[in-house]
Amino acid sequence: MNENIEINETEQLNEAVAKETKLTFAQRLVEIASIIASSIIAIMLIFTFVFRVVGVSGPSMMNTLRNGDWLLVSAFITEPERGDIVIVTQPNTFNEPIVKRVIAVGGDTIDIDFAAATVTVNGKVINEPYLATPTTDDEGGWTYPLTLEEGQVFVMGDNRQHSTDSRSADIGLIDENYILGQVMVRFSPLSSFTIFGDYDYE
Repeated sequence: MNENIEINETEQLNEAVAKETKLTFAQRLVEIASIIASSIIAIMLIFTFVFRVVGVSGPSMMNTLRNGDWLLVSAFITEPERGDIVIVTQPNTFNEPIVKRVIAVGGDTIDIDFAAATVTVNGKVINEPYLATPTTDDEGGWTYPLTLEEGQVFVMGDNRQHSTDSRSADIGLIDENYILGQVMVRFSPLSSFTIFGDYDYE
C-alpha cells in the first residue's frame, strides 16, 4: 500500500514537473516571438521615420556617387546646408526623385560664370574639389546672379556636364519641403563604403 502511494506521488510529481517544463518552454517561445516581433516593428519604424534606403540611377553625381550605388538617407534634416548631398522629391519633368548637392540656400545669391567655370555664392567663389566635370554648361533656367528666397535651395550634380539640375527649368529651384533627406552613408557596393559628413566650402 505504501509503495503504491509513493509511486502515485512520484508520478504526480513527474507530471507536475513535465507540465511546468512545457509551460516554461511555451512561455519562452512566446517571449522570443515577442522580442522578434518588437525588433521587426522597431526596424520598420526606423526605416520609415529615421532612415531610408535609396538607389542611385545615372551619372550626374560622379565621381562622388555612381550608378547602382545604394545609400542610407537620414530623414531628419532640420534645414539643408551648403554642401549636403540630398534626395529631392519635388515634381520634375523626369517624374522621379533626384540626388544632388546643395549649392545655395534661402537668402544666398548665386552667380555662375560659365566661361570661367566658377560658382560664386554670396560674392565668394566656392571650393569644389568633388567635381568630375567643370561648370561650363548654362542650361538656360536663370539669369545670374540669382538670389534665392527663404525656403528655396539651388542644387547641382557633381558631374556638371552630365547633370540636369537647378540650372535648368526642368528641375528649377527646390522647395525645402521636397527634400526627403540627407545622404549619410554609401553602403553598397561594400568596397566603396563611405560615410558622408558636413562639407565646408570655406
